[in-house]
Amino acid sequence: MRKYVSECIGTFVLVFLGCGTAMLVGTSPDGGYLLTALAFGLAIVAMAYSIGNVSGCHVNPAVSLAVFVRGDMSGKDLAGYIIAQVIGAFLGACLLWLLFLIGGVTDMTGGLGANGLAGVGGRASVGLAVEIVLTFVFVMAVLGATSSKYDHKPVAGLVIGLSLVLVHILGIGLTGTSVNPARSLGPAVMAFITGNAEPLSSVWVFIVAPLIGGLCAALLYDAIEGRKHEE
Repeated sequence: MRKYVSECIGTFVLVFLGCGTAMLVGTSPDGGYLLTALAFGLAIVAMAYSIGNVSGCHVNPAVSLAVFVRGDMSGKDLAGYIIAQVIGAFLGACLLWLLFLIGGVTDMTGGLGANGLAGVGGRASVGLAVEIVLTFVFVMAVLGATSSKYDHKPVAGLVIGLSLVLVHILGIGLTGTSVNPARSLGPAVMAFITGNAEPLSSVWVFIVAPLIGGLCAALLYDAIEGRKHEE
C-alpha cells in the first residue's frame, strides 16, 4: 500500500506542476514550450528523489507496463500502480480546476492541460505515431537509467527527468506530449466533468500509444541488454 500511495502522490505532483504550468503560461513556441517541458521534467526529478526508494517512481502506466514485461514487478502490483497513478492524475486535475476557478486565472490550454490532436491536424494516426515514438524513447531512458546491471542510481532521477524534458520539447507542439496514459486521462476526465468534452474524445490515442511505446521499449531493451535470468 505504501508503494501505491507513493505512486498516487507522484502522479498528482506531475499533473499538478506540469499541467498547471501549461495552463498558466500556455504552450506557444515563444517560451511556453520550454517552461512546460521543464515543469514536467523537474517534477519527475523531485519525485524520483523522494518516492523513488519506495515505489521506484514510475508515476506512469507505460513505465509500469515496461517494468512488468521485464519481470521486475507482479501483475498485482501492475494493477495497483496503474489504479494509483490514475487516481493521482485525476486529483491533480481536480485541484488545478479549483485553484484556477477560485483564483479567476485563465486556463491558457483551454482544457486543464489535456492532450489533443490539433498540432497534427486532428489525425489520430499521426498522433499515435508521435506518442509511440516519444514514449519509446522515454521508457528506454528509464530502463537504462534504472538497470540493475549498472550503477546509475545516484543520477537516475536526473537522467529520467531530463529525458522527459527532451520528449516534451518536440511533442508539445504536436500532441501536447503525453507519454503517460494517467497524465492524459486525469485532465481529460476532469475537463469533461467541467463541460469540455473535446479532450476526452481523443484520449484513447494517449492511452493506447504510450502503452505500445512502453511495451516496444521493454521488448527491445530485453533484446539489447538481456533478461536477468540470462545473466
